Amino acid sequence: MPLHDFHPAVAAWFQGAFAAPTAPQTAAWPSIRAGHHTLVAAPTGSGKTLTAFLSAIDALVREGVAHGGVLPDVTTVVYVSPLKALSNDIRINLEAPLEGIRAELAKQGLPDVDIRTAVRTGDTPQAERNWMRKQPPHILVTTPESLYILLGSESGRRMLAGARTVIVDEIHAMASSKRGAHLALSLERLESLCQRRLLRIGLSATQKPIEEVARFLVGSHAVLPLPSGERAGVRGQPRESAASKQKTALPTPAASPAPSPQSSPRRGEEDVVTIIDVGHTRARDLAIVVPPVPLEAVMSNDCWALVYNQLAQLVEGHRTTLVFVNTRRMAERVARHLSERLGKEAVAAHHGSLAKEQRLDAEQRLKRGDLKVLVATASLELGIDIGDVDLVCQLGSPRSIAAFLQRAGRSGHAVDGTPKARLFPTTRDDLVECTALLDCVRRGELDTLVQPPQPLDVLAQQIVAEVACQEWSEDALYDTLRRAYPYRQLTREQFDATVRMLADGFTTRRGARAAYIHRDAVHGQLRARRGARLTAVTSGGAIPDTADYLVVLEPQATIIGTVNEDFAVESLAGDVFQLGNASYRIQRIERDRLRVEDAQGVPPNIPFWLGEAPGRSAELSHGVSRLREEIATRLDEGAIAAVMHWLMQTLGLGEDAAQQLADYLGAAKAALGVLPTQHTLVFERFFDESGGTQLIIHTPWGSRINRAWGLALRKRFCRQFNFELQAAATEDAIVLSLSTSHSFPLDEVARYLHSASAEHVLVQALLDAPLFPVRWRWNATTSLALPRFQGGRKVPPQLQRMKSEDLLATVFPDQVACLENIVGEREIPDHPLVNQTLHDCLREAMDVDGLLHILRGLEEGAITVVARDLAAPSPLAGEVLNAAPYAYLDDAPLEERRTQAVQSRRWSDPESADDLGRLDADAIAAVREEAWPQVRSADEMHEALGILGGTTQHEADSNEGWNDWLKSLANNHRATLLTPSPLRGEGRGEGPLLPQCHFWTTAEKLPQWQAIHPDASLQPPIAAPAEYAAQSWTHDDALLELIRARLTGLGPVTVPALSASLGVPVSDIDLTLLRLQSEGYVMQGHFTPGATELEWCERHLLARIHRYTIGRLRREIEPVSRRDLMRFLFEWQHVTKGARLSGPDALPAVLTQLEGYEAAAGAWETELLPARIDDYAISWLDELCRAGRVSWSRLRSGVGGGGGPVRATPIVLLPRRSLPVWTSMATAGDGLQEAAVSSRAQAVLDALRNEGALFFDELMGATHLLRTELEDALGELVAAGRVTADSFGGLRALLVPAAKRDAHRHRRLRRHMLTGIEDAGRWSLIRSFSPPGRRWPEGSDEGRVLEKAPPSAQSKDPDHLEHIARSLLRRYGVVFWKLLEREAPWLPSWRELIRVYHRLEARGEIRGGRFVEGLVGEQFALPEAIARLRAVRQQEPGGELVCISGADPLNLVGTVLAGNRLPALAGTRVLYEDGVPVAALVAGKNHWLQEADSSRQQHWRNALLRRADADHLIADARTASLSP
Repeated sequence: MPLHDFHPAVAAWFQGAFAAPTAPQTAAWPSIRAGHHTLVAAPTGSGKTLTAFLSAIDALVREGVAHGGVLPDVTTVVYVSPLKALSNDIRINLEAPLEGIRAELAKQGLPDVDIRTAVRTGDTPQAERNWMRKQPPHILVTTPESLYILLGSESGRRMLAGARTVIVDEIHAMASSKRGAHLALSLERLESLCQRRLLRIGLSATQKPIEEVARFLVGSHAVLPLPSGERAGVRGQPRESAASKQKTALPTPAASPAPSPQSSPRRGEEDVVTIIDVGHTRARDLAIVVPPVPLEAVMSNDCWALVYNQLAQLVEGHRTTLVFVNTRRMAERVARHLSERLGKEAVAAHHGSLAKEQRLDAEQRLKRGDLKVLVATASLELGIDIGDVDLVCQLGSPRSIAAFLQRAGRSGHAVDGTPKARLFPTTRDDLVECTALLDCVRRGELDTLVQPPQPLDVLAQQIVAEVACQEWSEDALYDTLRRAYPYRQLTREQFDATVRMLADGFTTRRGARAAYIHRDAVHGQLRARRGARLTAVTSGGAIPDTADYLVVLEPQATIIGTVNEDFAVESLAGDVFQLGNASYRIQRIERDRLRVEDAQGVPPNIPFWLGEAPGRSAELSHGVSRLREEIATRLDEGAIAAVMHWLMQTLGLGEDAAQQLADYLGAAKAALGVLPTQHTLVFERFFDESGGTQLIIHTPWGSRINRAWGLALRKRFCRQFNFELQAAATEDAIVLSLSTSHSFPLDEVARYLHSASAEHVLVQALLDAPLFPVRWRWNATTSLALPRFQGGRKVPPQLQRMKSEDLLATVFPDQVACLENIVGEREIPDHPLVNQTLHDCLREAMDVDGLLHILRGLEEGAITVVARDLAAPSPLAGEVLNAAPYAYLDDAPLEERRTQAVQSRRWSDPESADDLGRLDADAIAAVREEAWPQVRSADEMHEALGILGGTTQHEADSNEGWNDWLKSLANNHRATLLTPSPLRGEGRGEGPLLPQCHFWTTAEKLPQWQAIHPDASLQPPIAAPAEYAAQSWTHDDALLELIRARLTGLGPVTVPALSASLGVPVSDIDLTLLRLQSEGYVMQGHFTPGATELEWCERHLLARIHRYTIGRLRREIEPVSRRDLMRFLFEWQHVTKGARLSGPDALPAVLTQLEGYEAAAGAWETELLPARIDDYAISWLDELCRAGRVSWSRLRSGVGGGGGPVRATPIVLLPRRSLPVWTSMATAGDGLQEAAVSSRAQAVLDALRNEGALFFDELMGATHLLRTELEDALGELVAAGRVTADSFGGLRALLVPAAKRDAHRHRRLRRHMLTGIEDAGRWSLIRSFSPPGRRWPEGSDEGRVLEKAPPSAQSKDPDHLEHIARSLLRRYGVVFWKLLEREAPWLPSWRELIRVYHRLEARGEIRGGRFVEGLVGEQFALPEAIARLRAVRQQEPGGELVCISGADPLNLVGTVLAGNRLPALAGTRVLYEDGVPVAALVAGKNHWLQEADSSRQQHWRNALLRRADADHLIADARTASLSP
């Protein structure tokens, strides 16, 4: 026992406190006493801390005794710990040995030696800091950041100048990050300050390779020869000596300049480093615990309750338990549920978002035994002393071997204790990973520690900090900093570039900044500028600043949690993520919050997840792959039974866990044919429940590699197909949304990237990703280019981001430039910060080297690819789609859980997987029925012909009533029966004649049919309308459009069937279908069960068939009746009594819902707005107009009248920012010449055109018109859609009859009115946002809305189309083509809108299906509207009456509802009772739409004649003389 080398008092205390030294102590003390740098690598609880401290304490005791108990006031020992809490813990633990040794000194009659200790961290009070300056502690306990600050202050440097020993605890926790590089430079600066060699002692958990940790500790001048064999205690090898083995390295002389005041002294043969590695293998009690019910893709609340019960039982069976989770939110949630079971006083949470006082209190309560269980994140992973812990439970995989060993080691903390840990997997994939983790531990494997090479941002900060303290020679500073191991390969060019950056600074829009040093290039000297030291001290450190974003649920404005900044800034509006209990769709991202809406169970499709959940280590990813390979082999050899036997006997799994794991991977292998591994990748494609085609690349290489691959693939797809796709990367897969893609062979995707160019593609893709500006800001902050503090105050995160953008624009102009002005790819500047940011993105956030390794393996054939097209997602795909880190605490609605169960049952039996690619026949039949038009009138028959392109006589005979409607259309020359001349077979000149068919088609489609059948006869002979006849059609283009139309109503169909239905040879059909496939419009395959012939299907119909087959979102809701639809619309548009709004803030919301709706001018303030807002006041609308937020006008020009605009003039109220959208759409097809106006109106036009906007008085002067003449002229121009005014008061004044206007002018009350034309503000011309196009077709029947737009109208802006489509969704919640009949005639056709809705459906933003029964065609709905529809259906009718104006958009009688149309006039009123129209007031007369007795009719009459809820408005209207 080596205690005889210690001072007797020290030895006596140790012998009294401990039975014997531990293995690391026995091995390390001789090395430390010999003055050798020493690295002690040992498990938690092996006495590492005392190993380092006791030798230092012994030296101080000997020195104190020799000098009569007096020690000099200098700091001798510097102890560096990564955590502030750990620092406090160490100081407390030091008190016991120091007090014990002083007692032994007293016993032995020796002088008392008072060894002072102090803690210096960010939490240290100012009083203690002042005390340290006056009386330096002999042992200083600090953190890397505080050590850096001390090295930058005069008092700190004086205190540290006498240091002899540096102890770095938990060194492995820092070496793998920039924080470690920062510490390494600080240690070299400290040694340079002390002008002596410092004894360095490192304490670490066992790492791989341990030699790298030793070099990191000692510096680049330590050269370690490789051992001839395996070290003791590593990889499960037997130990050669007392569980340890020493390795000594004799370094070669380092190239160092002669000693000078600016450089540290020469170090030579005395630099010996000893590694004490007692190994990490020890007896452990490890096991996996699964809940009593099978795990799924997402754990339900019911399953979580069972897990909490299991946890509570384990806690009750042990004295103290530590539960580790991976996220702060999980810690709070688990603590709450355990509190309900164990009592609040027995449970506490511990994570980084808690105040230090709360954390310390929890630690002490656990140590005292007051707590039964502490739920913690990684904040308790390191060696904070929390006393004896009997059991560690880990919820979910910790994602790395090292983290699990560290956490498990918190139990059985005593030297001879046995760590006891239980793993609780939360999903099936988690079960695989946890099993692989136990296998890795069993094999004695470790994660490889990777140190960041020479981070230049940290280098810049340390240069400023050091030069701020004293003048330096460039050469000497370069040599000093290179001695830090992370900077051993720092080139002089990199150093010089960094120095130049610090000397020159940056020129931004706010002037020069970040020039911190003076550089004397002639003499090679560096000096600090004014303010450099303050900036370096206040803004130092290598930990990036991240600001949590609030998540606010709209429209309730409820805060539901927070997300990490990484996640927030890398998200886009429309992304869906899961938080807590449900999935949410991001509406918009603000400076400190995400505004979200309920996504109604849509699976998350976030491009990349960089939240607080940890990523998986490379070694554990290899373990997962190896486990899959082992299980696949045993499945081939002996099926499920063989797998279970191996899992239970070799890995020690319980029967339940082994059964679930074997069943899960067995089902996956049955679905995919193989299990994906790192040597066999699987590409899987299927239709998902949102209607899109999803491609999943199963690649268990970990998220860092998968993130890089997914990002590069997005860029390649963008370049190759000219469209962006969404991508998500998880630990085991990449998900690519191909909802708008072209069709292509699946295995081609593996060749889209090449190892020679992939990194270049990834760099260009990275520049478009939000990851780059975030990492740029972090690096700019670390390098002091963006100080964290200015003027003594912390720079707010949003301001820091703006400054970061300015700095980026200075250094890297192409990154923030308009891409339209950049030719080719962006040129990346050679700048230290840009280079460092790219390195961090490519090799820290992602792993580009790992990606290149995979691509080379694919090219060389070392990695194989298996492609699978499936009808339903495989089990592994189901995990990827649903299980993200925030999905662990799922509480999905009942419908989602039920459909998940259906999906799970489909894959539950691996032995019956022979029908996985088959579609359900009922689903095909249902989709065919939905797609085929349902005809009830001649107009609908015309529409059906337009949808299908035409129909055969056989189809007409097969559908009841069609022949009558067709004859009616033929009599009006709107349709004709076309009979082609007989055609021969494939060669058209030989072979048998094709059977002759007869086809019905419309006059509009006739040119297309005549292009493919030029000799066809027509009965009756008709001609196409001129505008359709003007377009020439080639045979191929016409056939393409007819087949495209035909496929929309058929579902899966064979080529011969298409050939027969169009009278075209099979060869022509084949070529045309291939063209449609290249557009991504159709897909081919064997879809119908039992089909032997190749079938083709329109992709959206096929997507719906897939969804129906697997019973997903389209079946969540049965169609509601049209009566329930009306009840829903009344609530949706706030016209029912309980749903009406109030207050000025309600008006913008109502106007947003009514955006683009044309209503009679007199109806807006007498009917539409008061029907939705209880206390509507006319001043509110005027204020919005005057503020420039809302504008009113007539969009499509009309012919004015002589006496001002009639009350029925169609007016829209629009947000000004949307005015170009609606104006361009209204004028796109309007070829009407501007109507002639009167001379007075022309004079007003000329004045406004020449002088711009004018007030009424100014117009009178400019036109020389009398007041009444000018009013009449303005009325004429408003009616013609030529002028508007700043406020609605102008229109309101013109609505007042002329006689009443005159009366008002002579009343004293006039000045209190808001109806005078002087209150209109300025009058101005209405701008046109697009040139007039083709004249719109005459007539507006219900067939118009589905008609394919004429060729000239097809070049509409897609963004404008999407805006209008979304506006209709906001207005109605559910949209279908019948609703367009109540809208303006100039809106896009349903054919154009349906393409937009398909895109939105593919992105998962809306749902498609049949939500309302009895309506023709496809229907689309907002997810939140579906829930409201469901709720309305469940509400019992209560006899509620709703009276609306005929001009209201909810006047749907005769369109959506049965009956004759009611005039869309302000004077018309419609009365609904529980959604059923029962009465109407038309032209002052009552019309009963439902039979009723006289008393009920009287009740209805009263409701029609007087609306009780509008008294206030009626009074207001009378005052304004607006009432009829």
